[in-house]
Amino acid sequence: MHRRLVWYPDGSPAGAVARGLPDGFEARALSEADSIERRPDDPGAVLLDLDHDSATTLQALASKLAGAPVVALVGDNGSPEAWPKTCHAYLTKPVAPFVLARALDNAVEHAALLREADQTKSQLEELNEIGVRLSAERDTDALLALILTTARQVTHSDAGSIYLAEEERGRRRLRFKLTQNDFVNVPFREFTIPISPESVAGHVAQTGEVLHLADAYDPPAGAPYRINRSFDQQVGYRTKSMLVVPMRTPAGETIGVLQLINCRGHGHRRFASSEAIEREAIPYPERFMSLAASLASQAAVALQNSRLLENIQALFEGFVRASVTAIEARDPTTSGHSFRVADLTVALANAVDRADHAPFAAVRFSPDEMKEIRYASLLHDFGKVGVREEVLVKAKKLFPHHLDLITQRAELIRRGVELRLTRKKLDLLLHAASRPVDALADCDAELEALLRELDEHVAAVVSANEPTVMPQDVAARIQHLPLAAFVDHRGQSATVITEDEARTLSIQRGSLTPEEFKQIQSHVVHTYQFLIQIPWTRELARIPDIARSHHEKLNGSGYPEGFAGDRIPIQSRMMTITDIFDALTARDRPYKAAVPVDRALDILGFERKAGAVDSALFDLFVAAKPWEHHLPKS
Repeated sequence: MHRRLVWYPDGSPAGAVARGLPDGFEARALSEADSIERRPDDPGAVLLDLDHDSATTLQALASKLAGAPVVALVGDNGSPEAWPKTCHAYLTKPVAPFVLARALDNAVEHAALLREADQTKSQLEELNEIGVRLSAERDTDALLALILTTARQVTHSDAGSIYLAEEERGRRRLRFKLTQNDFVNVPFREFTIPISPESVAGHVAQTGEVLHLADAYDPPAGAPYRINRSFDQQVGYRTKSMLVVPMRTPAGETIGVLQLINCRGHGHRRFASSEAIEREAIPYPERFMSLAASLASQAAVALQNSRLLENIQALFEGFVRASVTAIEARDPTTSGHSFRVADLTVALANAVDRADHAPFAAVRFSPDEMKEIRYASLLHDFGKVGVREEVLVKAKKLFPHHLDLITQRAELIRRGVELRLTRKKLDLLLHAASRPVDALADCDAELEALLRELDEHVAAVVSANEPTVMPQDVAARIQHLPLAAFVDHRGQSATVITEDEARTLSIQRGSLTPEEFKQIQSHVVHTYQFLIQIPWTRELARIPDIARSHHEKLNGSGYPEGFAGDRIPIQSRMMTITDIFDALTARDRPYKAAVPVDRALDILGFERKAGAVDSALFDLFVAAKPWEHHLPKS
């Protein structure tokens, strides 16, 4: 039983009255308040004689014994209006010792109830604040640290640990995830233990019940669990009081165990030694058990939400990767392009984020904004799913079957010319009066010249079919081919290519006709239409706009909207640079050779001079050299 201290002012008549109290009370002069050790939550009571003690005495009491209830002794002739309003009770002198003892006990109990009410209110407010903080934390590791730190604070625990339940080969186990200890620096490593009665944490996880041990070294008789003392022996610690609480979801699933160790009897004052732990560590009070149980429930919900968020993020990440893989499967020649563009764009965004000079000194990207940039970059070409596959993978100006058709046509022309001139030679042999040697030779010469011309036409078509830059004279020759007809044995004329085929083969650069190029350009619109169907969170809501604008140019020459200047998001401007760079340097395109990095930068430099790409971003891209880390080595 705690001693019941009764304080009185030095020299006050109340001292003699206090010393006459029954056994169990201990009278002490106010001057001894600084030298006598007492519990912070048990300041005792104060006895005053208002006929002797002044308002100055009350002020001294307030500074030395804040929160201690005051019982005042008053004379018969005292005026109640003059009595201080801060006293708990007023007793008329002389007062019987048992009456005074009852009044002092009531005052101490009343003060204790007031303190408990204040503590409860404070703890409820703290739990509400903790709940808000737990629900706001999305990083699992940070959340676990917050849970354990907060639990130790509200329960005055010297140490603590968290175990998380997990599936391992079809069996549920506990993984040791975090530990904290104010007394000793604990070497940490993760390990798993079975969910079974042999360990304290396993027992709590299995039963779902709170376990409190006043002394962990002396568990209840018949308890199946035992404390492993080897840790204490290795680090010089003493595990005494323990409070082990299951972290249970509203559905009743135990997803973890919160283990609190050594409740401090002196609040947050740390233990000085292992011997001090033995003396000063106290069993966990009932209110701490309730607080820990409430906190564990909140923590379980927050942890479950965090895990759910991680699972959703992993699911979405998998969906994005599968989507990119699917679209690149339609065009194997560009395989890896979206992933490389994402890596390069994020690297450039990190360079912008680190820059401390204009125009990027005030530009900073949050983790969510970095994720937004990455997803937009990964999905920037997804709209190619809406482009005809034969156009999407078109490597040369003519589709393969179309070139086959032209070569077959040339072969038919060859056969027709040969038949016509062979028939002509037969007619000469059958109807000429003499051997027409000269005429036959002329037929052979004509045939040879025509077949040579035919071969030249076919060779010109095959050459023009390559997606290279075409000189003007070559284009003029291709335009002439539909006019060069060959006559067959039936007297019908035929050309190697048609006028439409000549227009296709006369494309000055690349392999696409203007109509096909518009189809390719439409992939940006298809990307936007696809992405706006996804219910993005507020943090990722700009992904469709960022992806849509990656082919826009600062001078308004881009597509699909012809945006210019600041109408193009900085995220899109970064992607414009990385998209062009990767398209130039990619080594997996069968229709073109990879451009060396220096040449690719020169081409981007020309784009900058034309006002098409962001000059400051291009300089930062060149300075950061992200391709050194994110492009495959030669």
